[in-house]
Amino acid sequence: MNEEQVWLERARRGDKAAFGQLIEAYQGPVYNLAYRMLGNSGEAEEAAQEAFIRAYTRLDSYDPAHKFSTWLLSITSNYCIDQIRKRRAVLLSLDEPLPPHPALHSDNHKGPEGQYIAQEREELVQGLLKELPDEYRQAVVLRYWYDMSYEEIAEVQNTSVSAVKSRLFRARRQLADSSLERGLFPAAEAEVEAVI
Repeated sequence: MNEEQVWLERARRGDKAAFGQLIEAYQGPVYNLAYRMLGNSGEAEEAAQEAFIRAYTRLDSYDPAHKFSTWLLSITSNYCIDQIRKRRAVLLSLDEPLPPHPALHSDNHKGPEGQYIAQEREELVQGLLKELPDEYRQAVVLRYWYDMSYEEIAEVQNTSVSAVKSRLFRARRQLADSSLERGLFPAAEAEVEAVI
């Protein structure tokens, strides 16, 4: 039994300190997922807190046969989708730095010019992401930022693997079309494809 499983067992028996260990272990991934989906750091912090509260109150429904991270990120992404639906428009503050995606930060981005280029790419990708329908955005973020398998995404989205593949295909098509409409093609296509 690994350390995470020990924490889970203790947390399921009401040990708040053990659940605190889980929060500490997953606060980064939960916040980053919420930020990618909501595009606002304040809303992402609130979503992360709510996701942990929901996870704690629903620990009895967690199935240990599945990965805890998948279950927790599912709670987070579903909460974010609810928030997006409530406000009907995704707001993005371009004044705030975006959480970096590894593909956008290679060694050739050192120095002010490289950082500027990396920031422009991040803004481009975030702008394209916010144009996607909720389910497409969720699938893209889970697949390409969190490296989840099709099966894990299907579990999070409560759908089939073929539906996930279809959403990802349509999302990539829409991202390419949006790039073309903005006149960013082919350079933007290469940048988007480098990330997704």
